[in-house]
Amino acid sequence: MRADITRRHSTAAFLFVIVSLLAFKVPRGLAQEAGAAAAIQQKWSYDEIKKAPDKARLKPNPFADDPEAVLAGGKLFERNCAECHGLKAEGGKRAPSLLRDEVQQATPGTLFWVLTNGVVWHGMPVWSKLPEPQRWQLVTFLKSFKSSVSPGGPGDK
Repeated sequence: MRADITRRHSTAAFLFVIVSLLAFKVPRGLAQEAGAAAAIQQKWSYDEIKKAPDKARLKPNPFADDPEAVLAGGKLFERNCAECHGLKAEGGKRAPSLLRDEVQQATPGTLFWVLTNGVVWHGMPVWSKLPEPQRWQLVTFLKSFKSSVSPGGPGDK
């Protein structure tokens, strides 16, 4: 009888420890995941935008204000960029938000330059093999967010 009570106490103690570990680990894990997402967004300093040479920065977008270019750019974005930047360009674990002021206030030529050259050390591929008109369509798509972004909005992480 005494062995049976000891076994029950051991089992209860074991279950208590497991439940306690899970209770503390799951919320901490969720908090760590949320913290990691925030840290990822913070690590993106958007410095690459500042590196664009004047010649590239001043280049005009031949598709500016073309609604068809926005649609085409959206399809290209979904196919090539959304996996890392999120379906709505809100950013994710692998790439920053493209809704942030740093991106939205950059000139079209700057964004084209970043697309063309990539940010290889951060995992963004060089897109120079994508035809130039398609890169401009992507820029047009990204710039189409400008009017819908406000401080504290979805791009502000």
